[in-house]
Amino acid sequence: MSIPEHLARRAERALPSEKERASSEAQRRQQPHKLSARERLALLLDPGSFIEIDQNVSHRCTNFGLDRVEIPGDGVITGYGRIAGRTVFVFSQDFTALGGTLGEMHAQKICKVMDLAARSRAPLIGINDSGGARIQEGVDALNGYGEIFRRNTHLSGVVPQISVILGPCAGGAVYSPALTDLVFMVEGISRMFITGPQVVRAVTGEEVSPEQLGGGRVHAARSGVAHFVCAGEEECLDLVRRVLGYLPSHCGEHPPRVAPVHPAADGQDLEVLVPADPKQSYDVRAVIARLVDGGYFLEVQAEYATNIVCALARLNGYAIGVIANQPRFLAGCLDINASDKAARFVRFCDAFNLPLLTLVDTTGYLPGRQQEHGGIIRHGAKLLYAYAEATVPKLTVILRKAYGGAYLAMCSRALGADQVFAWPGAEIAVMGPEGAADIIFRREISSAPDPERAKREKAEEYRRIFANPYTAASRGYVDAVISPRETRSYLIEALEALRNKRESRPEKKHGNIPL
Repeated sequence: MSIPEHLARRAERALPSEKERASSEAQRRQQPHKLSARERLALLLDPGSFIEIDQNVSHRCTNFGLDRVEIPGDGVITGYGRIAGRTVFVFSQDFTALGGTLGEMHAQKICKVMDLAARSRAPLIGINDSGGARIQEGVDALNGYGEIFRRNTHLSGVVPQISVILGPCAGGAVYSPALTDLVFMVEGISRMFITGPQVVRAVTGEEVSPEQLGGGRVHAARSGVAHFVCAGEEECLDLVRRVLGYLPSHCGEHPPRVAPVHPAADGQDLEVLVPADPKQSYDVRAVIARLVDGGYFLEVQAEYATNIVCALARLNGYAIGVIANQPRFLAGCLDINASDKAARFVRFCDAFNLPLLTLVDTTGYLPGRQQEHGGIIRHGAKLLYAYAEATVPKLTVILRKAYGGAYLAMCSRALGADQVFAWPGAEIAVMGPEGAADIIFRREISSAPDPERAKREKAEEYRRIFANPYTAASRGYVDAVISPRETRSYLIEALEALRNKRESRPEKKHGNIPL
């Protein structure tokens, strides 16, 4: 039985046609550093594992001569494959096919693969390289975006959703990546903005290049939209594979465990690494490297809100999330951006069953009119909420300073920390000794023959009574005061003890309330 001619033509269109290959080659000549949609999938997935679906889907728009235009795959390749043997669902937009623009059937293909990911409880990875909504299809294109956004929301916290931006991503298209868990970008080729440079110039008169407006570095350091920025596409797709290795396939299972690897630096120098003088700074990433397996961790949003560090790591083979104040910047203070960054990361880790390790060294929330008027109260509360809501094992180590509301916000016992450890030099108090002395002993200091000496003496008195870990330990707020070199072993034992932790929260609304 012969295949009907129209079906044969459609089957031929489903494969990379001469036209598609020619278009791809033309793009490669214009942008030689960009890969094709299929090459990206080949790099991302295990060799030979990709199964394409909806190859024969084509648009049905007849407006503005579009009925005479063939768009291979309607501008997007969809399907599933494996990464390190685990099933993932993928889509890869093809900029060579009418600019990868999203129309009705393009969106339908993406929605179908999202539904399959939901039913199969497997990660979803989207490679974005599109000129945006297909203008010729009007409201059908806009509706397609809405369908994708709704599914992004429903999948949130259910399966990992990863967005890889490897070209333009503009207008309504940017909201889908913003609704996903992690956003990857590449220097020089990734662009994300709601309104492009031409619109900005027309409306505001401001001259700005696409890279300055929405390039990878802008979103890594300024906006916080990008979680990872890489130098090239191969590096980026390899990083996606590595990050996925820390995550489970869905919220109902634990992340994969690997063989434990002892850190190259065993922590014997932690006493020297962290200065005893609370006014001296240090790089908390060196502390993390001495606590986690192999000394290796992946920092998330490394260039954004640098006064706090968020990272994926392993402890005794278990994948964990690490949140640490960074004394090198703003003395480790919590500000608006740091609170948002840490809160989002805590909720991400909690959704996918990654235990939380919090390293505390902070003088408090950043003071000032700019912070207050910017909503530090509202943003700072997000971190309190995230930790109190989290039900995964929560371990806290107070390295040095833990003052005021920031002490509470950084996973204190009151917010539900399962185990709290403190180093002997830790200071846990409402505020720093000098500031406290100014308030408590104001009269004594002002009337003393030598006010400066009196202030130092009163500050030392306050430090002796309150600003030490033993007072907090005597109240049960700290489980143990430990030497720095023992920290890793204490954390491993605590994590093993909490491995089967189960914790519930008050029941909340699910679905509609009957009328």
